[in-house]
Amino acid sequence: MKVGIVGLPNAGKSTLFNALTKGGAETGDYPFTTIDPNIAVVPVPDERLERVAETVGSSEVVFDTIQFHDIAGLVRGASEGEGLGNQFLAAIRETDAICHVVRAHESSGVPHPEGRVDPADDIELIELELLAADLEQARRRLERVTKQARSGDKALVAERDWLEAVVAALEEGRPVRDVPAPDDAPDAPRLLQALTSKPVLYVANVDEGSDEVPAAVAEHAAKRGAQAVAVSARVEAELAEIDDPEEARELREELGITEAGLVRVIRAAFRLLDLISFFTAGEGKEAMSRNLKRGSTAWEAAGKIHTDIQRGFVRAEVVAWDELVDAGGYAGARERGTLRLEGRDYVVQDGDVITIKV
Repeated sequence: MKVGIVGLPNAGKSTLFNALTKGGAETGDYPFTTIDPNIAVVPVPDERLERVAETVGSSEVVFDTIQFHDIAGLVRGASEGEGLGNQFLAAIRETDAICHVVRAHESSGVPHPEGRVDPADDIELIELELLAADLEQARRRLERVTKQARSGDKALVAERDWLEAVVAALEEGRPVRDVPAPDDAPDAPRLLQALTSKPVLYVANVDEGSDEVPAAVAEHAAKRGAQAVAVSARVEAELAEIDDPEEARELREELGITEAGLVRVIRAAFRLLDLISFFTAGEGKEAMSRNLKRGSTAWEAAGKIHTDIQRGFVRAEVVAWDELVDAGGYAGARERGTLRLEGRDYVVQDGDVITIKV
């Protein structure tokens, strides 16, 4: 899962990136500190997997990962190339979701590119640039597909009609995600690569001691059907530099921060993309977590483990993680009847521990 961190210059993107990943991205109180995207792959911590691994005697714990891309700040006119806009917009297209960092702190030492702190206006400015970039791209593709659709090809005709609806939506200020993909051309959204088709997580970069999403950000996220969280990027970056986890936890409690920013952002990203986690674990083997789209089957979970395992799928042994821990392992879960055999169409639940039989 690739998440692009975007926002206005000096919104706190690179500071948040460093807090989340300890990636060491350069930070500064001036625009375009970041030019080439910083990329870091970080583990997704999950206490459930650690308890499963301890229960069954796994050799090591391997967490699922998430990839963060720290993309340079967008400015007014980015869709027309201002501030290296074309380069930065292209970097966003390579991600699966957008983490939109919005400045909501009043630090006088950090200049705002628009000369004021207004989260609602900042969100609107960035989203207008994304809409404008998508509109230009959609119009170009519509022109090309319209010519191709003269052949009468069913898929091309469906894509043309969809693109016409997309252009109309963008002209009205609505994102591409508001226009359902056509049944006869399901690949049309992938071919367009629209920025506004990506799910968005708003991260309000708040003052120290604040843990609430500002009303303006929360209201906008709700209107867009998006997720929103509050994080003090500066405080989280300082906490990330503390090597002793216990010391960091105590300081976090003193500051009134209920949980780590990484945990908060990852949890919101999973909700945003409608993902769940399932586990594989065995005695003397690795205990691993993997993400899966909610509603996916055991056969699809097998494909996440290995394509060969998916091809040879016979059945799956499944047990909820807490039932496995409570039973003291697989043998106890089998005796209790909580470890069960499921077929390829079984819908995987969040926290399932799965063993695929081939």
